[in-house]
Amino acid sequence: MKEKDSKEGSHKNIWYGLGRQRIEIPKTILKSRVHSNLLLKHLHICSIGYYPKAKDHYTYRKKGLPENFLFYCVDGHGWYEIDGQHFEVGANEFFVLPQNTEHAYGSSPDHPWSIYWIHFGGDSLPELNKVQAVQKHFKPFYIKNNGDILPLFTKIYKTLELGYSIDNLLFANMCLSEFLTLFIYNSRHYETSANEKADCVDSAILYMQEHINDNISLNELSKQYNYSVSRFSNLFKQKTGYAPIDYFVQMKMQKACQQLDFTNRSVKDIAFSMGFDDPYYFSKRFRTIIGMSPKKYRSLDND
Repeated sequence: MKEKDSKEGSHKNIWYGLGRQRIEIPKTILKSRVHSNLLLKHLHICSIGYYPKAKDHYTYRKKGLPENFLFYCVDGHGWYEIDGQHFEVGANEFFVLPQNTEHAYGSSPDHPWSIYWIHFGGDSLPELNKVQAVQKHFKPFYIKNNGDILPLFTKIYKTLELGYSIDNLLFANMCLSEFLTLFIYNSRHYETSANEKADCVDSAILYMQEHINDNISLNELSKQYNYSVSRFSNLFKQKTGYAPIDYFVQMKMQKACQQLDFTNRSVKDIAFSMGFDDPYYFSKRFRTIIGMSPKKYRSLDND
């Protein structure tokens, strides 16, 4: 190991240099303790590391990796290539490389990057990589960091340093899910500032929440965001999996459940307050979405 550490630069797709941190979960552990565990097999860490000022860092993989790779640059500059596209990467930017995809990456010779990285695998990766929020991060993305990211990385790393007990593996991999959201759903961890343009679907959902007691038409929503009805509907369904008005009604039913839980108001009164003129139609929609009538829902002990 000392002989390898005395090397500098990349050898067989591993970077050697001063201050590097790296843990590779042994394949024997992955096979015996991870792949066979129902809680871990779907999404888990394969390797994790930190390369500071990684001079001469370079990697090329013709077939990619069998797992995903999240790469977080905290200082310096670098680049990567995927699907015939070349991207430059700077400080406070990250990207995800999907499994089984040819790629190359390297640090800038003049200002080499400092990077934190995690390879993560699991049965759920093909499905995860279909998610729009994941796909958009196959390109570099500037990330806000309020101090949550690196302490969580350190917790994961230090836990794995303590060995591969089932408790350590469970803790590290449960932390992995939170760690990924800090990147992939970064904006969800922060309030949108006044000068930032919110995603039209996220903005529409907030609008629905603010007008939960009103009736909103699809035409009204589409016009508000300067889209045609069909374009807005497609964008909304792509992101949420629901048509806009179906989503709005679902939000109304969640609110109705709270009214049934926390108040003594009649079903008829709640229906009117949710913007339904016909209590029977309200009850029908409630049953379809919640799976039972409002009266039955109220009669359940939901503590």
